[in-house]
Amino acid sequence: MSEKPTVLFVCVHNAGRSQMAAGYMTALSHGAVEVLSAGSEPKDQINPIAIAAMAEEGIDIADNVPKILTTEAVKESDVVITMGCGDTCPIFPGKRYEDWELDDPAGQGIEAVRPIRDEIKARVEALLIEILPAKV
Repeated sequence: MSEKPTVLFVCVHNAGRSQMAAGYMTALSHGAVEVLSAGSEPKDQINPIAIAAMAEEGIDIADNVPKILTTEAVKESDVVITMGCGDTCPIFPGKRYEDWELDDPAGQGIEAVRPIRDEIKARVEALLIEILPAKV
């Protein structure tokens, strides 16, 4: 893994889970990780409930735009995290792949999205410990 690892978060619509994960990784890594997100079938906008849930945490994802998953994004990533779309993600040797089973926040209210958000935060924190060298 490079000195500044690249992590790609992928979900179907790139409008909820992957955007929240990217928001946490960007905020919690303080620039030590290159963060990408994409979707196999991206929506035209970020889920407004996901935006509201992240705003409660002080993280603004409102200006993010869902993006289509590309082979290039996977190739340039050290770690690829899929969330419900693992079959559509190209596999390349030497990459670390994880599939995070998380409920989809689409169509759910803020009360249902908060636990999804909190689970994503815990997983991002654990991933950061694994991929970043210990700060001495």
